[in-house]
Amino acid sequence: MNNQRFLVNPLQLSQEKSLKTLVENRTIYNLNNCELNLFETYESTQKVPLKFNDLVVTSMLRGKKIMHLFDDPEFVYLPGETVIVPSNVEMKIDFPEASKNNPTQCLALAIDQDKIVEILNFLNEQYPKEGTNMYWQLNYQNYFFYNNVEMAATINKLIKECMSTSVAKDIFADLTLKELLIRIIQTQTVKSIDEGKFLDANNPIKEVTEYIKQNLKENMNLKSLSEKACMSTTSFYRFFKRELGMSPIEYILNEKIKCAKNLLKNPTLQINEVCYLAGFEDANYFIRLFKKYEGITPKQYQLLYINQRC
Repeated sequence: MNNQRFLVNPLQLSQEKSLKTLVENRTIYNLNNCELNLFETYESTQKVPLKFNDLVVTSMLRGKKIMHLFDDPEFVYLPGETVIVPSNVEMKIDFPEASKNNPTQCLALAIDQDKIVEILNFLNEQYPKEGTNMYWQLNYQNYFFYNNVEMAATINKLIKECMSTSVAKDIFADLTLKELLIRIIQTQTVKSIDEGKFLDANNPIKEVTEYIKQNLKENMNLKSLSEKACMSTTSFYRFFKRELGMSPIEYILNEKIKCAKNLLKNPTLQINEVCYLAGFEDANYFIRLFKKYEGITPKQYQLLYINQRC
């Protein structure tokens, strides 16, 4: 079962008569500090090479790819997912299901390296991170992740700016590039914490997130968590949201839902039991929240998992 992911809006496909090729047909929108590339593929093929001179943020819009990147195992790439690739690193891509009736569509946003350095320097000067030797920086080992709602909205906004005919589009695109880099770094931080790979043990976020994960059934609030971080509630809230892109309460609810999903894999557990074990006090609230996050009820999720295992 896949984790929740938020989709970037697919774009209108090219008219057949305008296609230059059926494999990775490319449409380019150039701006001062970035280049938006839209790729469409209409036939099944394998090991198609692709490389950019700049850092590239890619996001799937339609269909399915198999990505071969670095020396890592191949992985399936689907809508709702994003991959960042450093400059001059070659991707090799398989299109196992592409056809005229089922094309793939993917965006690749190449960002000028000088612009990235400028944005990261601005963030480190104006919004320095807590902890020793902690900086705003991209993590190229953590290159594949699911879009959250903010990430998808930011990419949608940037696509709109890149395709705009406004004379001010470069100004708006630069502002959105800054937002995109912040979202990517926040998403990478959350993923690193989830995978137990958060590097700085002195950063208060590490102790707080570990405490949350281990005490989901406890009554946690902003005051108790800020005391755990030895910060005022105002400073802690600002710090937490800047690091992870979500409030402490949102993070707690995400962790409770994640815990509930793991518990629901056990077919012997009743929904009320899952509700309690995941730290919820009210079953009706739990069911409503779970459906909001996952699109289906806890019982439907449990049955779906059981049927997939059979």
